[in-house]
Amino acid sequence: MQHRIRQELKGVVIFVAVIWSVYFLDLIVPVDFLTWGVKPRTLTGLVGIPLSPFLHFGFSHLLANTLPLIVMLVLLAGSRADSWLVVTVLTLISGALLWLVGRNSIHVGASSLVFGLMSFLIASGFFEKRAVAILIALFVGFFYGTTLFWGVLPQISDKVSWEGHLCGAVAGVGVAWAMTAWKPRATPTEA
Repeated sequence: MQHRIRQELKGVVIFVAVIWSVYFLDLIVPVDFLTWGVKPRTLTGLVGIPLSPFLHFGFSHLLANTLPLIVMLVLLAGSRADSWLVVTVLTLISGALLWLVGRNSIHVGASSLVFGLMSFLIASGFFEKRAVAILIALFVGFFYGTTLFWGVLPQISDKVSWEGHLCGAVAGVGVAWAMTAWKPRATPTEA
């Protein structure tokens, strides 16, 4: 599917605005939205799979996820991939993986989606072997490669869900591979 960044920029702005709106709504509503995060291996934790990217522990957490999320979504919008299908599938797969393997805690934040998008864009460049996809992969690798590498390693802090980062990264590579492997190939015609 060919599209332009301009066509999807409005969707990127709306998506990020919803994340920020949920944060501010959580500040004024007497319900703690964070309880709706991913709680591994619990029935109630399943709700967090689609909701966790919209929930953040604090303003610094929200701010830390916003810029890389915008960058990754804009780069994704400039790719051949169906952007919102990729975002949806990455959110669901990374959340499901986190639900299966995460430590006993409540996991929230858009960072699993960010890490999924990073690895998706890098892996897409590798799998597609197209000039634009390779350039995007190199850009993401250059500017976010160390974040991607260090973010998926186990950390001492309980406040960082490195498992969410790792599950996002694994999902990104898997989705990039699946979208490339299942892409219909042109069949030769006889002259």
